[in-house]
Amino acid sequence: MLTALAAHRAFLVLPIFQNFREQVFGFPSAFRGTDTPNEPGGKSRRISGGIGMKRAALPMAVAEGIEGARTLGEVAYRRLRSDLVMGRLPPGQPLRFDALKEQYGLGVSPLREALSRLVEDKLVTAVGQRGFRAAPISLDEAWEVTALRQKLEVDALSASIANGDERWEAAVVAAFHRLSKAPVPRSSDAAAEDWERRHRAFHDALISACKSPWLIKFVGMLTDQMERYRHYRMIRTPPKVWVRDLEREHRELMDAALARNVARATELLLTHISRTAEFISALASVAAE
Repeated sequence: MLTALAAHRAFLVLPIFQNFREQVFGFPSAFRGTDTPNEPGGKSRRISGGIGMKRAALPMAVAEGIEGARTLGEVAYRRLRSDLVMGRLPPGQPLRFDALKEQYGLGVSPLREALSRLVEDKLVTAVGQRGFRAAPISLDEAWEVTALRQKLEVDALSASIANGDERWEAAVVAAFHRLSKAPVPRSSDAAAEDWERRHRAFHDALISACKSPWLIKFVGMLTDQMERYRHYRMIRTPPKVWVRDLEREHRELMDAALARNVARATELLLTHISRTAEFISALASVAAE
């Protein structure tokens, strides 16, 4: 009798627990599958039930093309970071949970985790008790970011050239090959995002042998900031003429690094970063006219 009563109570409580789990933690119930919203065409996609956030995140990560994501918090972080860097979430925009839940199909918990990480990355600002906003931008800050990136990435490249072995050389060549196969973007769109991933992978490969995870992390943060400025300016003021030969710039940088010519490689890197900053400044000047 007691066993039957306990089973009946569990049957009544279980749906409440499932709903609480999904609303608060933002991942599917461990006891049944869940439909996720916002699929193109108004359709939902099915995520299999599983214990904990890691198992639930895998299908969504694959569907979104997010490699390596193993939790819903990581999925949220990657997607928000991409939208911030690419200018789809413009500077100063409020990042309210209700709107983000609808836009990304995720719950409050993974979104809060992602936004907290993005505050550390300086892509989002926390506004007291009022929530979060996309970080503001300014031309003065763009030049400050440029100077810091030049200093740190030059240090990382110098160390990487000194420490790099054959595997490092192969990684650099492979990353350049992938980058050279993608057309240089003329606007901030899906093709630009693909090129951006390849471009980032090339620069990451160049400094990957520096043996300093902190240096790599800080260079990555500064690169995100510069790309955010560049894409935002391109959205507001698309360039009429593209005067840079980026493939040549990258090839010369690769050749100098593989030749272990530190002076030449760092000189090319400084010029490469400066040209990007000048491009951002020129677009900002046109936008202000």
